Amino acid sequence: RPGTASIVTSDKEYQWNDDAWIDHREKRDWLHEPMSIYEVHLGSWQKDEQGNFLNYRELATRLVDHVKQLGFTHIELMPITEHPFDGSWGYQTTGYYSITSRYGDPKKFMYFVDECHLNGIGVILDWVPVHFCKDSHGLIDFDGEPLFEYPWSDLKENELWGTRNFDLGKNEVISFLVSNANFLFEYYHIDGI
Repeated sequence: RPGTASIVTSDKEYQWNDDAWIDHREKRDWLHEPMSIYEVHLGSWQKDEQGNFLNYRELATRLVDHVKQLGFTHIELMPITEHPFDGSWGYQTTGYYSITSRYGDPKKFMYFVDECHLNGIGVILDWVPVHFCKDSHGLIDFDGEPLFEYPWSDLKENELWGTRNFDLGKNEVISFLVSNANFLFEYYHIDGI
């Protein structure tokens, strides 16, 4: 930040340790079990001694212990897909397939999810499939025309957020968003959106 260049990380698989959690999750009757959710913005929950963001590994220790002591069953993370402005708390996404590098690389986020699962805590992501930011390095007028957003000015602008609205009537947009949600579930082992 505020640079917009992509960061490419290793594609070697993370060695997950949450098989027991995944097996149990598949068999449980989650619609009829109690659930208590701790919602958190990772960037403002706690900082290090110099006022910097904690990384995913530090959060895996501090936040997981905190949530476990309080008796919550799940952590809901405010948006952690890549976004340009810290003050938006992630609600103006530019990189739907990129976990924010503010707190570390994707493998460190996988470690965070793994630690949550090893401690009996589910992970829910606050996911933003309604609108996206208007930064030129994002999805706005992606091919020079309104591709992801509505072509009509009265529908494409989200005045409240200063963003563009996804045109959810386009099959390509639906496919993009559904594929993104599936990616987050499969690649990062999250438990809900």
